[in-house]
Amino acid sequence: MELPAREKGDRLLPAGELRDIRRRLRTIAARHDLTSVIACAFDHRTRMLPFILADTKMAPAGVRAVGSEMVDAGFEKTRIVLQQWNPNFRPSFARLDGRMPDLLLISAMQMHWQRCMEMIADARRIDPAHRPLIIVGGPKCIYEPWDVFNADPDRPGGADLAVTGEAYVLLNLLEALLEVRGSGESVRGAFARARAAGMLDDIPGLVYPVGATDGVAEDLVDTGIQRLAGDLDELADPVAGYRILQPPSNGRGLSAGPVQDRRIRRATPVSSLVMTQGCKFGCGYCPIPAYNQRQLRAKSGPRIADDIERLHNTFKIQYFFGTDDNFFNDPDRALGILTELDKRGAAGSRAMRKIRLATEVTVHDTLKMADHLPLARRAGVRALWIGVEDISGTLVKKGQTGGGTERAFRLLRDNGILPMPMMMHHDDQPLYTPVRPRGLLNQARLLRKSGAINLQVLMITPSPGSKLFDSTFTDGLAYASAGGAKVEQYMIDGNYVMASRHPRPWIKQLNLLAAYLYFFNPLRFLAALFRPAARVELNHIRRGDPRPPLIKRIREKIRAHFFDAGMQVYGMYGLSHTFQRTFPWALRLMSGRIQRKREVPHSQIPMRNPHGGPADHAVPGTPQSESTVSAADGVGEG
Repeated sequence: MELPAREKGDRLLPAGELRDIRRRLRTIAARHDLTSVIACAFDHRTRMLPFILADTKMAPAGVRAVGSEMVDAGFEKTRIVLQQWNPNFRPSFARLDGRMPDLLLISAMQMHWQRCMEMIADARRIDPAHRPLIIVGGPKCIYEPWDVFNADPDRPGGADLAVTGEAYVLLNLLEALLEVRGSGESVRGAFARARAAGMLDDIPGLVYPVGATDGVAEDLVDTGIQRLAGDLDELADPVAGYRILQPPSNGRGLSAGPVQDRRIRRATPVSSLVMTQGCKFGCGYCPIPAYNQRQLRAKSGPRIADDIERLHNTFKIQYFFGTDDNFFNDPDRALGILTELDKRGAAGSRAMRKIRLATEVTVHDTLKMADHLPLARRAGVRALWIGVEDISGTLVKKGQTGGGTERAFRLLRDNGILPMPMMMHHDDQPLYTPVRPRGLLNQARLLRKSGAINLQVLMITPSPGSKLFDSTFTDGLAYASAGGAKVEQYMIDGNYVMASRHPRPWIKQLNLLAAYLYFFNPLRFLAALFRPAARVELNHIRRGDPRPPLIKRIREKIRAHFFDAGMQVYGMYGLSHTFQRTFPWALRLMSGRIQRKREVPHSQIPMRNPHGGPADHAVPGTPQSESTVSAADGVGEG
């Protein structure tokens, strides 16, 4: 079920509101002297292709963005803890400024949900007199906020509230809490009073429990769908988020200080960068358009250039990955950004001459931007992750065809940009076909011949918030267990076959491994040493610039020649992890009994909006609270 959208005209925040709320909070932050820990939950069982290495070498944009907003709002005693770097972190051991934090903010994706709940459980062990206010957000809460609360009286616990939106929702919440917080009062105490007074009901993007007894909620109140920041230039400076990162360690608590500026580049050599958000396509398996309420949002070219220059000049970061849903979605906006980056490079900006930029696009939009790819190269773009999905268009049609994909890849190669295809395997796709390129291996071969040096292949998986999510369960496609092993949330990352109508689903699981093995193997590594699929020099070459020294030119040529071979080493390393984790699951699918889910995952706790009506985040099957039923009866009687 897709998230509903707000009424037209009410989907975006008023212009300047995100900046204004930070300004308002700065005027009162010093009086409250809050300490905050922002924890990014991470399950190390998810470390495999196609994300391995990137998952630990690129600090996530979401928690950094929240950290930047907090610091800019005056809450400078904030620390970001990444479980990628700090696997043993426990909130009960965290001390910041010599005391227990006032706020524990946890961000979690669906596949890291178990680690999130472990952190919540650990925080609940803290003496209530000193326990922080536990707020959970991130992708998991955007679509399934009820899962961070508790309905089991035998295992009381759960978060204090969930944020189902972006950083503005959190700042709006803090503004309301600090308005009522008394001198010396805990933030949890202020939250309890504000909740009882109904002061949270007009803050869209929250879900909180009411009638909770010993950690067991009677109802969940859903304040509705968030309003979005329409102008991403209003986001806080990303440098601030980096400066509060907890250093990598095996400790359970916090270090005396954050990572030093000079060590940031070593800890996270790639920086994720918010540039645009939203997608014009409406793929049934994707929740992105509905989440953005069909809005296309972006930073301006000057703001993106400023962010890159500040991050490079402060931390010497050279590699950037745009967190775009589809960077070429709006050609005019994309051209505006690329033109600004190119202009600054031509004007002598050292950062713009050093950066290497990558992001995500589609085949269809790449072909539309064919005439502007030289500009993209001059602007620093060196790789584009392309949503090919299925070249035949059987799964979804986004303008991709065999000929069109080959042409798009050739255009990218000719302009010094590496094409990085992303594919989705599905029940109707065979491993190999003798004539038409419908088979998975056929398409992997075509992509390799077209110049791809990397490959991402995932099994189509039910994604919360998408059009197809409900039917995956009601049609009996989703698995509950296989061979006695339960399907856990860390498996919902596309690497495991856990929803299929195929009579032999283990074949689909082995197909994923076969595609990776076809693409990454020792023979292909040896071939890449002598004849790489694509050679792209990563450094800038600008007209009018003096020729670099001969030794630098030779070094760059050698690096470009052997880059493909290096990607083969990376792929084989990642494949070893993928095989160890997913091959046992293939055996369970082959030899064990598969039990299927017939019910859409939903809250076990009744949900309602603040006025007693249906909750926006409730899915079919969610129990109704007594107030919702009473309101419905009243309407019926009227």
